[in-house]
Amino acid sequence: MDATLVKALQLVLSLSILVILHEGGHFFFAKLFKIKVEKFFLFFDPYFHLFSTKDKWFTRLFPKCKDAETEYGIGWLPFGGYVKIAGMIDESMDTEQMKKPVQPWEFRAKPAWQRLFVMIGGVLVNFLLALFIYVMILFAWGEKYIPIQDMSMGFQFNEQAQAIGFRNGDIPVAVDGESIKKWDGTLYRSISEAHEVTVLRDGREVALAMPADMNMLEMLKSNPPFLIPFMPAVVDSVLPDSPADSVGLYAGSRITAIDGQPVVTWNDFDEAVKARMEKLAVSGCTHEDSLKLRSMTVAYMAEGAAVADTATLTLTPDYMLGVIKRANLLAYYEPVQVDYGFWASIPAGISYGWDVLAGYVSDLQYLFTSDGAKSVGSFITIGSIFPATWDWLAFWNTTAFLSLMLAFMNILPIPALDGGHVMFLIGEIILRRPPSDRFLERAQMVGMTLLLALMVLACYNDIMRFIF
Repeated sequence: MDATLVKALQLVLSLSILVILHEGGHFFFAKLFKIKVEKFFLFFDPYFHLFSTKDKWFTRLFPKCKDAETEYGIGWLPFGGYVKIAGMIDESMDTEQMKKPVQPWEFRAKPAWQRLFVMIGGVLVNFLLALFIYVMILFAWGEKYIPIQDMSMGFQFNEQAQAIGFRNGDIPVAVDGESIKKWDGTLYRSISEAHEVTVLRDGREVALAMPADMNMLEMLKSNPPFLIPFMPAVVDSVLPDSPADSVGLYAGSRITAIDGQPVVTWNDFDEAVKARMEKLAVSGCTHEDSLKLRSMTVAYMAEGAAVADTATLTLTPDYMLGVIKRANLLAYYEPVQVDYGFWASIPAGISYGWDVLAGYVSDLQYLFTSDGAKSVGSFITIGSIFPATWDWLAFWNTTAFLSLMLAFMNILPIPALDGGHVMFLIGEIILRRPPSDRFLERAQMVGMTLLLALMVLACYNDIMRFIF
């Protein structure tokens, strides 16, 4: 199956689960407090819908549904979903209903504390869902990771990192006195927020003071990377009839130089190739120049050999050497598998989920920078984080993360979001006076305008990334 289709199917399934359960949280508390729910829709339905329990064909098959209080359906615009609660100013902007006398089964007729529970119901469900998924992941799959202290070859650092004090071969083992358990993407965040990083260097611990202006986004986008596990430039396999095959490179060979430039790791190799490609991009590069750049001198050593062999070869028309890198950490380090019983998985899953949420909240500080604004994406960006092949572990991990993200974003005190309604309700409880319907209508419009602007920015960023 096409990778794009697999990603799209995972995205639709994940969002459907999250939206249904989020809106189900609002629905649950509304029904608990005997508030009328007029509509419960997955996806939005401006002008028309794909399915509704009020459709004529459906009510013919199920006559009892014709007079049901709530209309259930599926819209055509996959940007979320909603429940339409009677007597409430929401995204439907049904102001006509608000002009009628208050009915006992309406949202506005209920005490503020009941309305507060209705509004936080969706966020509460998303938060609990994420923790539940993480608990079940640890129970079903356990935890598999490479302990960072076992990474004996250490890490390779770029110029920015070396200016701070890191050295190639260092192993980060602690941040502000707290031990680092494993190598993953959170190490960047930990270092960017740290006052002090402890590394293992030549068998002894060395403490490095971190500057106050560390920026995680700059660390992530830097090329070469701020830090990357040290992996020697060992060939995993050679493509048949490729330039590498023609000169005798084979699995297990270690590349030691390109055009006389020393190569120790695959990162060095990538930098050498990048420099070659930058020459191609220079204005004025002729056809003869490009042919010359296809000629590459490679020094390589067979496994166990003491002396390197050197060969000059001609790259393919798209400047490929024809080697597959042995760049998987599992080729060098044995991972640790930690299995959890059911009861042990509960605190472990909750702790893990809380750490993920704390990391996400911490990263939001970058949203208000130019680089952060460029990183905002719509459904294309969200879909890209799913794997190209169907993997249930990756699917549930991503769904749990999206559930936390949805919960946090929805509780922000922005009109049109759940958090905006919560903010006004808390104000009503404190001041003992509800805001006017006119104020709520205007606040809703402002919030919807802000959200629309954010959606436009997200779609624009996705289009730009697709084009360039």
